[in-house]
Amino acid sequence: MPSLKDLRNRISSVKSTKKITSAMKMVAAAKLKRAQDNAEKSRPYANKMKDIVLSLISRSNTNNLKFSKTINKKTVLLIVCSADRGLCGGFNGSIIKHTKNLINILKKNGKDFKFLFVGKKAYQALRRHYKDLTIDLISDFANPRIEFEVASSIRDSVLKLFFNNEISECYLIYTKFKSAISQHVESQKLLPVEKDNKSENQTKSIMYDFEPNEEVILDDIIPKNIAIQIHSALLENLASEQGSRMTAMDNATRNANDMIDKLTLFYNRSRQALITKELIEIISGAEAV
Repeated sequence: MPSLKDLRNRISSVKSTKKITSAMKMVAAAKLKRAQDNAEKSRPYANKMKDIVLSLISRSNTNNLKFSKTINKKTVLLIVCSADRGLCGGFNGSIIKHTKNLINILKKNGKDFKFLFVGKKAYQALRRHYKDLTIDLISDFANPRIEFEVASSIRDSVLKLFFNNEISECYLIYTKFKSAISQHVESQKLLPVEKDNKSENQTKSIMYDFEPNEEVILDDIIPKNIAIQIHSALLENLASEQGSRMTAMDNATRNANDMIDKLTLFYNRSRQALITKELIEIISGAEAV
């Protein structure tokens, strides 16, 4: 059985941990509000831009688009968005698990793949097996906030690989923010551009005249759309990270409180038992005299 000093030290250690988790929870809550606002404000623009591109593609000849064809038919680029730091519950674990599942699907389909990591945690988890397939690692991109230039630089790297026929497809893996306790990992296909039957049916009833033609407009708007989708995904990912961290630190603080209560109760019982034992020894000694 641990001594009273050991119990006091352990209680003090848990209290110190509780102070840290409580402080981290408040910091994450403050950051979550700002990150959530940024993510929600970016959604209408990103969704509308995506709808415009799909509408234009449905009316154009995709065989003439330079963003819809490539000689390379096997290599897929995975842009994996994760966090730079831990202590955020299952946030990073869910992203890594989703990425591994997608890798298994690509392998079954006979595809090769490459990685572009945004955030250290996914890279650290996958580098043991896929370090040679990693094109780039982007970290510390959210300090103090996510700039649009980060998404633009990622877009430029992706398009360079695509036009050099080093990749045939590109998927963006990120966590969609729903609430502080609910986030969902999603995969979004960025390249190549393809017609969407749903969008095509919606636009058949409305006729537009484009000047210049659809292909010229798409050549200009598709790169912008890719950057916007990446930027929106990074904002969603950051909001999900802060929400997951706030929830995890709140649970850790609650667990620390429960542990402190249990250790304090055990300490008081042990102390009382020790006092009772000493009294019995004193009384027994007095009676013996």
